[in-house]
Amino acid sequence: MSSPLTTILLVEDDPTDAARIRQSLTGACDQSFRVESVAHLADALARLGCGGVQLVLLALDLPDAQGIEAFEQVAAIAGDALIVVLSAAGDEATARQALERGASDYFVKGDMDVHWLPRALHHLLETTKARAALRASEARFRAMSDASPLGIFVSDEAGDCVYTNAAYHAISGLSFAETLGTKWSTAIHPADRQRVLAEWHDAVHSQEAFRTEFRFLQPDRSIVWTRVNSAAMNEGLHSGGRVQTVEDITERKSIEFALRAAEEALFEEKERAQVTLDSIGDAVLSTDLLGRVTYLNAVAEAMTGWAREEARGRPLPEVFHIIDGKTRQSAPNPAQLAIEENRIVGLAADSVLLRRDGVEYAIEDSAAPIHNRDGRVTGAVIVFHDVSESRAMVLKMAHLAQHDFLTGLPNRMLLTERLAQAMGLARRRCKQLALLFLDLDCFKNVNDSLGHAVGDQLLRSVAVRLSACVRTTDTVCRQGGDEFVILLAEIEQPQDAAVVAEKLLVALAEPQRIGEHELHVTLSIGISVYPDDGTSVDAVLQNADTAMYHAKAGGRNKYQFFTGNMNSHAVRRLFVETGLRRALRRGEFLLHYQPQVDLASGALTGSEALIRWRDPTVGLIDPDGFVAIAEQCGLIVPIGRWALREACRQNQSWRQAGLQAVPVAVNISAVEIRQKGFVEGVARILDETGLAPCFLELELTEGSLMHDTEASALVLGELKAMGVKLALDDFGTGYSSLSCLRRFPIDTLKIDQSFVCDLVSNADDATIVSAVIGMGRNLKRRVIAEGVENSAQLAFLRAEQCDGGQGFLFNRPLAAADFAGLLPAA
Repeated sequence: MSSPLTTILLVEDDPTDAARIRQSLTGACDQSFRVESVAHLADALARLGCGGVQLVLLALDLPDAQGIEAFEQVAAIAGDALIVVLSAAGDEATARQALERGASDYFVKGDMDVHWLPRALHHLLETTKARAALRASEARFRAMSDASPLGIFVSDEAGDCVYTNAAYHAISGLSFAETLGTKWSTAIHPADRQRVLAEWHDAVHSQEAFRTEFRFLQPDRSIVWTRVNSAAMNEGLHSGGRVQTVEDITERKSIEFALRAAEEALFEEKERAQVTLDSIGDAVLSTDLLGRVTYLNAVAEAMTGWAREEARGRPLPEVFHIIDGKTRQSAPNPAQLAIEENRIVGLAADSVLLRRDGVEYAIEDSAAPIHNRDGRVTGAVIVFHDVSESRAMVLKMAHLAQHDFLTGLPNRMLLTERLAQAMGLARRRCKQLALLFLDLDCFKNVNDSLGHAVGDQLLRSVAVRLSACVRTTDTVCRQGGDEFVILLAEIEQPQDAAVVAEKLLVALAEPQRIGEHELHVTLSIGISVYPDDGTSVDAVLQNADTAMYHAKAGGRNKYQFFTGNMNSHAVRRLFVETGLRRALRRGEFLLHYQPQVDLASGALTGSEALIRWRDPTVGLIDPDGFVAIAEQCGLIVPIGRWALREACRQNQSWRQAGLQAVPVAVNISAVEIRQKGFVEGVARILDETGLAPCFLELELTEGSLMHDTEASALVLGELKAMGVKLALDDFGTGYSSLSCLRRFPIDTLKIDQSFVCDLVSNADDATIVSAVIGMGRNLKRRVIAEGVENSAQLAFLRAEQCDGGQGFLFNRPLAAADFAGLLPAA
């Protein structure tokens, strides 16, 4: 079968040249060319569009196209056809330009040998076909190589990389560009390098195949176990480069290591079990199914008096003879019960073991059945130990649980128990008892100046002196820290307690020698009397504690009996709580607004709403006088809701009046933000008042957010999504400020006035303020300084580029009507 003809499209408008070329190609000996001829570029493009042309002979001086433009139009539609340019004698530069743009070759028409032309075209076609075959072969090799699970690394004679496949890139963690020109040994783990390179050099020297296993160290420090095979590539008589195949055996190695570790662990476990049984403090004894002894460890030998070999095979009751410590009768065999009932069996608490020589041990033990692989019972094991020391330890622990570890005095738990008993006895006998609550004055100074070791010795010395001042029937207790409590179990009259208190003050007035230190400490003593000052343990203790604080407040080194008016604080709290409830009903609250200004321009940028209580009797009360109590009794929620609603209403009222209102900041307490439905309440207030969310800013403290960070983050996220601005108040005063910035979507940081007030004279405060301002700027948070009161502070804050400020320098908190005067017309 003859080969198909090569179709050549001759694009030449010169009839003479066209005839010569066509005659040369069609008259060739092999008759392998079929020539189609056109004289215009348009005809050539139309013919090429039909396909079937393998080679184009293109003249660049056609009637309808000239030069490189003609070539580019043909090249755009020629597809895979080769293009050979026919150049005029003086236009070889254009022909070379065509070569640069993809032409296969060019001939100069005046110099072209038409007899040589068929051979030249045959050569060009064969060369092109060979190159295409080579590219296809390389593509097939690359596809096969990249599909291989084995990594391939090919190096030249110098050992430099010339090729790597995809699997090698995955194993090494390097790209082809990173491996090209490098040595394959680059990725060897440092711990394996010396061994592997020694093996490699031996293989290279002997021109033998190379095989080894080692760890690849990837750029990210990950480790891949590999198996590498390498062999030389011989090219004729000369040695060429080498090719390495790299297999990832990390999983296999992991399995090998796991199996080896399991084998070692099993061996160690057996050794450990044997060593443990012979070294533990418990005695271990085992029997077979018939109750004959099969094993004793060293402790069991010592406690039973039987050697292991001597006891083996003997009946259990002969070796392990136990009796009931109360009845002195033989106790049931625990091993036999464990075998018969197939369960763990424990001995009675008062079991006694009779050693072979008659010595007795109070023991505790348990027996458990032993099973074979099929789950059948084959015997039993008994574990027992001498409980004499543990029983003593129980007694000791019971003492420690009721006594102070430092002074040995009864602790609060034992005092509470004795106080309850003494109160019951006094009630039955119609007697009185007294409780003295003692606190060492200025004890903290001793700890801070001389250390806790000296402080502890002083407490022990004080305990001795206190105990020496009371009767044996009384109780001296260390409450904790430097506080002591004395229970006078039975007194005839309260004055008896005063006598003891005076005796205590005199005893403590004497200096105490602690090492090289002569220390002077005094007492503040509070006294409560049962039943006059309370009829419950908690009441008597609390009232004595209250009296002690009054003694300390009254000058220290004295004693003070409890009186009813000492509870005035509780009375005041009740008074304030009642007043707050009335204030909510009657509308006695109002808001003042303190301006916030831009420090650079002095422009008004916002306000902070500050609540006031206009009590009809006391007058105007600042938040410090009632907010804490409101939080304790739960009234802060309705009060805060009122403040939020009023601030939004007032701000919207200013806007409706044609004033250019600014955002208003409202303080939110920890109780409010944790209240269920808080976000919905804010949304409802904004909707009811008509205020846009961007004109509301909520100020929160670190403590309110850090109580439950996940819940706080959820609430703040919902508020932020609503469009409400968020400010972190008193920034820097808590331990979690930076955590707040990371966790929560805060817009504004407010520098606490405690840092601002002394920033001019205190370098530490100035540094803190500068740091907060810089932090806010870098984090794109607005920063406002609170408590700005003088021009020096303002100058410092401006120099540090603080965004805003508020304080008496700009204005005091103003009533709504006065603040409206600061707002310009919209």
